[in-house]
Amino acid sequence: MLLNLPEIQIDQLQDPLFAEKDVEVYLQREDLIHPIISGNKWRKLRYNIEKAQQLGKSSILTFGGAHSNHLIATAEACSLAGLKSIGIVRGDEMETETLSNCRKRGMELHFVSREEYSMHDSKEYLNHYYEQFDYPYIIPQGGDNYYGTLGCTEILKASHLNPDIIFVGSGTGNTAAGLLISLKENQHLFSVPALKGDFMHEEIQKSVMNFFQNEEVTEEYLNQLSVLSDYHFGGFAKSSEILVEFINQFYHLHQIQLDPIYTGKMMYALYDQLRQNQIPEGSKILAIHTGGLQGIPGFEKRYGVRLFV
Repeated sequence: MLLNLPEIQIDQLQDPLFAEKDVEVYLQREDLIHPIISGNKWRKLRYNIEKAQQLGKSSILTFGGAHSNHLIATAEACSLAGLKSIGIVRGDEMETETLSNCRKRGMELHFVSREEYSMHDSKEYLNHYYEQFDYPYIIPQGGDNYYGTLGCTEILKASHLNPDIIFVGSGTGNTAAGLLISLKENQHLFSVPALKGDFMHEEIQKSVMNFFQNEEVTEEYLNQLSVLSDYHFGGFAKSSEILVEFINQFYHLHQIQLDPIYTGKMMYALYDQLRQNQIPEGSKILAIHTGGLQGIPGFEKRYGVRLFV
């Protein structure tokens, strides 16, 4: 095992809105699993690291942007597991706090053009890096593969709440796929994409299909999924005064930090769906805090904003 999984904290949130709408809202604190390999990153990396070790690999190669939570989590996980880590970084060479921390953990970074990076899923592209870097174990961007999905199927095992509704922020859709696979028949999942566009339902479908290799089973699970595509606030790593204000208000009310890329948008969507009466009265709602807090200093510097003040 990558590291010992602590008992997962689940906080019941108190808010006048929740009382008004007669719902119970809980937040599963996956962000507290580990200071660096937090949230869904631990879930996605656990079985990938174990598989790499089973195959006798000495290095892991993966992909991400200059502020990628996945890159720094992979660097930390490999350091703990005694594996070499290699990061293929999208865009021009630069120095960010995230990349600096990756290097401190021994990750070898290689910058590629956005055009070249866009081919990171192609077999030819992967074979090129497989040979160039002496046959490493390759983890896709965001940990988006079978073993990443497998890890995310275990998220709900930490809770004995038996919620009616689960909310999660989505980037690749891999975490949502794992959650969807683990749902009971009476449960429903709301995925809140961090990116602009209407592709998330298809991405989640691909991950579920990759897991089961069965179209009929995949379609059955998709009946328990809703994708809320209108809460991206301009797209990935984009924000607005409204979102920043919400994150700060949430922090003052609950003393819990949300990140502006995923969890902030997810919780904003939850509140907004309640205000619009889109969630039945009496519902028990579980929101998943997927971590991602390490990128906040970079976000604040980029946009000239302050969070948690």
